[in-house]
Amino acid sequence: MQLLEFHAENFRNIASETVRFCPGVNLLLGENAQGKTNVMEGIYLFSRGKSHRGSSDKEMLRFGEEHFRIGIEYEDKTGKNTLTYAFADGQRRRMKNGYKLDRVGDMVGSFRAVLFCPDHLGLVKAGPEERRRFLDIGISSCDNSYIKYYASYKRALEERSCLLKMMQKGFFVEQSELVAWSESLAEYSSYIYLARREYAERIARHSAAFLHEMTDGGERMHLTYVSDVTDDDGTLSREAVRERYLRVYSEGTAREIAAGTTLFGPSRDELEIYIGDMRARHFASQGQQRSVVLALKSAEGEVCREITGEYPVYLFDDVLSELDARRRAFVLSGMEGKQLILTSCNRHDGLCDTGNVIEVSGGCYRPSAQ
Repeated sequence: MQLLEFHAENFRNIASETVRFCPGVNLLLGENAQGKTNVMEGIYLFSRGKSHRGSSDKEMLRFGEEHFRIGIEYEDKTGKNTLTYAFADGQRRRMKNGYKLDRVGDMVGSFRAVLFCPDHLGLVKAGPEERRRFLDIGISSCDNSYIKYYASYKRALEERSCLLKMMQKGFFVEQSELVAWSESLAEYSSYIYLARREYAERIARHSAAFLHEMTDGGERMHLTYVSDVTDDDGTLSREAVRERYLRVYSEGTAREIAAGTTLFGPSRDELEIYIGDMRARHFASQGQQRSVVLALKSAEGEVCREITGEYPVYLFDDVLSELDARRRAFVLSGMEGKQLILTSCNRHDGLCDTGNVIEVSGGCYRPSAQ
């Protein structure tokens, strides 16, 4: 997959610009607060379906404007395609190849990208919700039907937890209503668990290989997906997993009523990361954290290729400056046959010799004369 162009009008600090990209390595070069990350945000929005910075549509408007429009032209195994995302009059509009897309799930999975930004360096030490999000984003990029099941799971979880809260407060709730929502939740939970487990197994295999290569065999890592229904040998059918979830929800009802919320299920699962025999969350040094996250992000791209048949676009936003020379060389040496878009503030860090350089200043983007 190759990104050819990114267009933006009234987006962040960009008035109206078109940024063109080449195969291989592309560098957005400029001082801080000039618009490098804004381009990365706009590109990745088409992969994830929303801003990775947690911004609302209004927050992405250029100051003083009432509408914005961004778009990309990209090429994949089906040929050239376009995606656009526009916001005006409080309404958003998504389109692919000129045809309207009604839901965010209709867009996710069309253009695939792996993002690595400074926030991701905390992936190892952060709480389990960050690692669950890592899995969910990666799975959705490869299979957009996951979004539908996950949304249904969240609705069922909210409804069931609402009933438990009412029961905690002493309100009468028909037992059959709670059972019905438990059955729905078990159905969706089984799908999410199996999708996450399979994806985690793929990520584990590739990330272990990347870390081994990056450290010349000096570090070993492995991943363990921990769940209320963990299947040790990985042979349970979806029906068997669903039955396990039903049993978990049934046996834990008293505790959940006392807590006033659902205490079990995929929303509480964990992806545990080990370096050697030690849990990385508690014992990893800063250097080990960087290596592990880099291995995970590299693995994310490999799993995407494994499932979809082509590499995603790699977006590295202001992270190479935080990597030492060895890790930086590992990133750049592994980009053959892939497209990498990265940002940097430093003209003298050696990246200007790697490929297409785009100068960024005040929301303007120009090819570098070097």
